[in-house]
Amino acid sequence: MSTPARPVRPSHPVIRPAADEDGGALGELDRRTWSPVHAVTPRPQPPYDPFFDAVHRPWQFLVAELDGELVGYVKVARPTPLACNAHVRQIQGLAVDGRARGRGVGRALLRAAMDEARRQGASRITLRVLGHNAPARALYESEGFTVEGVLPGEFLLETGYTDDVLMGRPLAPAAAPGRPGQAPLTAPPAP
Repeated sequence: MSTPARPVRPSHPVIRPAADEDGGALGELDRRTWSPVHAVTPRPQPPYDPFFDAVHRPWQFLVAELDGELVGYVKVARPTPLACNAHVRQIQGLAVDGRARGRGVGRALLRAAMDEARRQGASRITLRVLGHNAPARALYESEGFTVEGVLPGEFLLETGYTDDVLMGRPLAPAAAPGRPGQAPLTAPPAP
């Protein structure tokens, strides 16, 4: 008698660009992962706004899936609309479902964000993280981000005052356009 085969779980998350139809799942994920450890916005309350809007466009997001389920996202956007700042991309949100933590989702999203920033022609990437969010800071540091500034007591949250930590890192140039496995550098759509 043979033992039935167990379904094989992917050893790593699948990262893909977000699509319009991901909005509902991303909104639910955002509400599930809300915490004063990383959020500066109030706890979400119904009725909920759509996830995608004029400021949050699908093309700015990469999503992570495990076992066909959406379990995380990262937003990569220009920090300003200024031409003199066009070489910089900023991570403006990263969330991982609690059920998927410890499976490399956050790291995969962070690496994909850096790859996407390079693909868009960026030579630098930045982010902001709350001072007390030690797990996120450790992840960012392990991927080469360094603290570039601190705004002490910048936010008053339900847990008290907390620092806003600015982190960044240079991006090595992407492979030359036309090399196998590399997408050509293109400018992102206008915000």
